Amino acid sequence: METPSRPFVPPHCPRSDCRFHRCAAGWHWVHFGCYHRQAAPQRIQRFLCVACGHTFSTQTFSTTYWLRRPTLLAQVFYRVLACSAFRQIAREARCHANTVMRLVARLGRHCLLFLTLHRPRGPLEEPLVIDGFESFEFSQYTPIHLHLAVGARSHFAYAFTDSELRRKGRMTEPQRRRRAALEHAFGRPAPRAIENDVATLMRIAVLRPQALTVRSDEHPAYPRAFRHLSGYAISHERTSSRARRTPRNPLFPVNLLDLLLRHGSANHKRETIAFSKRRQGAIERAAMLLVWRNYAKRFSERRGGPTPAMRLGHMERPISIEEVLAERLFPGRIELPDLWKRYYRREVPTRRIPHPATHRLKLAF
Repeated sequence: METPSRPFVPPHCPRSDCRFHRCAAGWHWVHFGCYHRQAAPQRIQRFLCVACGHTFSTQTFSTTYWLRRPTLLAQVFYRVLACSAFRQIAREARCHANTVMRLVARLGRHCLLFLTLHRPRGPLEEPLVIDGFESFEFSQYTPIHLHLAVGARSHFAYAFTDSELRRKGRMTEPQRRRRAALEHAFGRPAPRAIENDVATLMRIAVLRPQALTVRSDEHPAYPRAFRHLSGYAISHERTSSRARRTPRNPLFPVNLLDLLLRHGSANHKRETIAFSKRRQGAIERAAMLLVWRNYAKRFSERRGGPTPAMRLGHMERPISIEEVLAERLFPGRIELPDLWKRYYRREVPTRRIPHPATHRLKLAF
């Protein structure tokens, strides 16, 4: 981050408990020596915040802070988008699979902040298409939904939420007994999870109440979810989920995103051993794919064209993964939606994992 021609200037104090963290007006800092490391650049400049007395460095403002192999971060991002499983990535990178898991968690947190920071702020000027992408965590007895909200014309993914579901569909008698035993031991998912989480999805996607056209399939929970939204004038258009999924289908924008999630995520492949062991992991990988879809991927692989953010008029050109990772983002300076704060802190539970790891590192906030 430091170049000979343009010395690095700290933009704000990185400590969230400092009064100059959110606003740097009137902030004073001084140089405080340097340290050396093995990775390039080897010389890292240190600074001292005069207000709070804490020290920091140029590396504090990099997305590769605390990493011994900083080049792995972008490499892992690309490999996750290429549908590689964690152990496959680890073998190629010559590192441990746990290292890849930690990097993906870091990338997921960064992408949640990036999606919030760079999303359009005004009222929506296009219909919204919503759908639930079905997968599972830990085992097929614990299915999940990722609820997606996509612009009908731009294909821009505005928001996503998650729901824990009960296993449904055709089951043998042993499978029914197994489901009953698991629900007795670990509890049963909330029966109105889809209704509540779709309402939350709408509040995240549409920042302020407005008149809006929403397109969805015929899931009965969607009309009930819209009744939770006071002040929203929603015109609900429904299409059968059995209709052909062609570009003429009104649900095509979200169907295409479902396809990309299935195609570009090893954890969502059919009959895979790379499935998500935690719903939290599926959320983090979904955030990464949405950043790539919105800002980096052109509309067509063969014919090119603008990205969804460009079609929306929000960006002038595609943004590479390296540009996405060019600057560390701080949750103390970006107001995440309440649910996404839980995602950032890794607080999404998995019933069959008693004490899942959360994100509690003080200096990583």
